[in-house]
Amino acid sequence: MKGAMAALALVPLAVAVLFSSLPSSAASPVQWGKLDPHFYDHSCPQAQQIVASIVGKAHYQDPRMAASLLRLHFHDCFVKGCDASLLLDSSGSIVSEKRSNPNRDSARGFEVIDEIKAALEAACPGTVSCADILALSARDSTVMTGGPGWIVPLGRRDSRGASVQGSNNDIPAPNNTLPTIITKFKLQGLDIVDLVALLGSHTIGDSRCTSFRQRLYNQTGNGLPDFTLDASYAAALRPRCPRSGGDQNLFFLDPVTPFKFDNQYYKNILANRGLLASDEVLLTGSSATADLVKLYAANQDIFFQHFAQSMVKMGNISPLTGADGEIRKHCRRVNHK
Repeated sequence: MKGAMAALALVPLAVAVLFSSLPSSAASPVQWGKLDPHFYDHSCPQAQQIVASIVGKAHYQDPRMAASLLRLHFHDCFVKGCDASLLLDSSGSIVSEKRSNPNRDSARGFEVIDEIKAALEAACPGTVSCADILALSARDSTVMTGGPGWIVPLGRRDSRGASVQGSNNDIPAPNNTLPTIITKFKLQGLDIVDLVALLGSHTIGDSRCTSFRQRLYNQTGNGLPDFTLDASYAAALRPRCPRSGGDQNLFFLDPVTPFKFDNQYYKNILANRGLLASDEVLLTGSSATADLVKLYAANQDIFFQHFAQSMVKMGNISPLTGADGEIRKHCRRVNHK
């Protein structure tokens, strides 16, 4: 009981820190397009405080949750745009994206989104979309772990369908080659800078053994480990990630500062200690991505600036606006007509 009371006591402080860290809209170079950071100023002025408060409580109770909420926004936007399709459970004609390879057994944080939605429905019924909740939760999670803040353009609406096929095909995979990853980002309107900056979110969070096992034992099909992976790091990983078994065992993506949003991820890559193949190829795959890795490793401020700009850009992928889509009452299912 004392722990729960302490968590609630910290929430106002977390909210205050969050909103004091955000830049002013007048100073922002972002072009908002159809979305507007002031969308809920009159219809639900407390919306952002409600989201930040619940995200703060969830982060206090579970330090892994910040990375999980940030990942939900990524995985939603890369499939059909930022429309909360990922949040839909299977029902009727809908096959949930939660069943896809990138999400099955790893996507989490849905209960936190449910709690935020319930609070917003109580305060402002039928007003704030699940897609906007995901965008705000990603920003709040980044700030609460020490990362940059940014003004979130708002006004997304929720889709009435999902695409498990799109989830399987469009989200970059841990073992994709750099050209494949670049193509997947380009199809979303994101460039090389966006790619390298956004992968910096791997400065927090975990990965399962099954996502990088081949690097330890059989990277190219010749039975040998990945020569780009530091040998001592690989040796430390093998006991909990054997040749078979332990598929769901979790490992920090950044073992140095696993719960702090900083630029250590890029320093790890330069030391050949990027956990996933998709991390290390940023250094070995092209001079353009390697130069950005070196830049971000040397200058955290530039990384933070680019990450914030790329998050706004990613959050603007094919949003439903106006009369398109709907404002779901429950994020897990479409509204009844």
